[in-house]
Amino acid sequence: MLGYVLLLIIVLAAASYFFGRKRAVASVGGRQQELHSRPNYHGAYVAAWVGIPSVLLVLMWLLLQGAVIDNLLLWSLPPGTTDGLNAGQVSLLLSEIKSVAAGNLFSEPSLVVREAAERYHSWQIIARWAMAAVALSIALLGLVFASRRISPEFRARHGAEHILSGLMIACSLIAILTTLGIVLSLLIEALRFFDRIPALEFFFGLNWEPQIPIREGQVTGGGAFGAIPVFAGTFLIALIAMTVATPIGLYSAIYLTEYANPKVRAVIKPLLELLAGIPTVVYGFFAVLTVAPAMREFGDMIGVPIAPNSALAAGGVMGIMIIPFISSLSDDAIAAVPRAMRDGSYAMGATKGETITKVLLPAALPGIMGGILLAVSRAIGETMIVVMAAGIIASLTANPLKPVTTVTVQIVTLLIGDTEFDNPKTLAAFALGLVLFLATLGLNIFALHIVRKYREQYE
Repeated sequence: MLGYVLLLIIVLAAASYFFGRKRAVASVGGRQQELHSRPNYHGAYVAAWVGIPSVLLVLMWLLLQGAVIDNLLLWSLPPGTTDGLNAGQVSLLLSEIKSVAAGNLFSEPSLVVREAAERYHSWQIIARWAMAAVALSIALLGLVFASRRISPEFRARHGAEHILSGLMIACSLIAILTTLGIVLSLLIEALRFFDRIPALEFFFGLNWEPQIPIREGQVTGGGAFGAIPVFAGTFLIALIAMTVATPIGLYSAIYLTEYANPKVRAVIKPLLELLAGIPTVVYGFFAVLTVAPAMREFGDMIGVPIAPNSALAAGGVMGIMIIPFISSLSDDAIAAVPRAMRDGSYAMGATKGETITKVLLPAALPGIMGGILLAVSRAIGETMIVVMAAGIIASLTANPLKPVTTVTVQIVTLLIGDTEFDNPKTLAAFALGLVLFLATLGLNIFALHIVRKYREQYE
């Protein structure tokens, strides 16, 4: 139903555009020069009033529909049905009713659940049709309101630009509020974690065993939350990845922009960028099935023991994966350097290599730093390759031939299962996420500092 409603709104908005345009032309008898604004602006103004309010209504309806129907469902249950039930048990009851309404029967439901499921199903149908009717009504009201304002003196261009400005402001606010919501959610849950585990133990502890007993008699590691091994593993793998990706990506960008002929560039650049489109799970399979065994056999040949899961295998394959982030952005940054700077360098007697190292790379450094920063963020946030090639065991080591783990892998590991968010094990994921967020923020600030410094020098 939702797809049909949105499609209907889009069709109405498109039809309203042509209707408004035609009405504006008709209001001056076809003499468009007598209109204050072009007919296209009149059509856009009418289309905006038809489409935007109805779409906003649909979004608000979808946000509130579930909560409203759930409350109505609870109020419609026989008296005493929810007496003595906590919030979790009430949620399970609602889930059972919804499962029965969807036809997913795992056991014979009670009479109360069956009747509630029937009511829930009927209310959902009513809500869908009501949403479609109200959205259509709002669209028609918008059409009437906007079309009545069309006249030769109406400043449709200003109205359309105001609507567009409002949309841009709304999109900006959504982005800002989303960021604030992420930060607040991480911060609140991380503070709950630090209420249970001392911050000094988390940031400076050397033992990471977050498994804690959740039932009597369960044998676990006792709950050690020293995150230094996790941070060290993240740094080690990211360092290996950047050691592989940075020179290859930068040198390939220099070759493509300064040495390769157009035919070679037209072939090599798309092939490099294809690396970014390969799913990370494929890289993980490649690392665990090809790279790791090859490294292990090579280590046996030279007498160096290499673990089946190692940081070197994961970091090396990850470095191959992030090459396009550096090569593509560096290529664009170097190509964007004004031709006059190249010619001036050659006119002063500089060689091609000197021009590249003394002129082009410093001038393109902001774009190159942007590509490197993006690659670092991608390396820090990668999960699948590390899970498959480096393992999930946190060990404090600087040896790239041994298994390590990363922050993202531990976040996934901690949140797998049905454990509630009220114990240190699950809350530790938010503390790790907060540290990862702050680390990425620090990288951005550092990159902005570098960009400002060199932009002041070369602009």
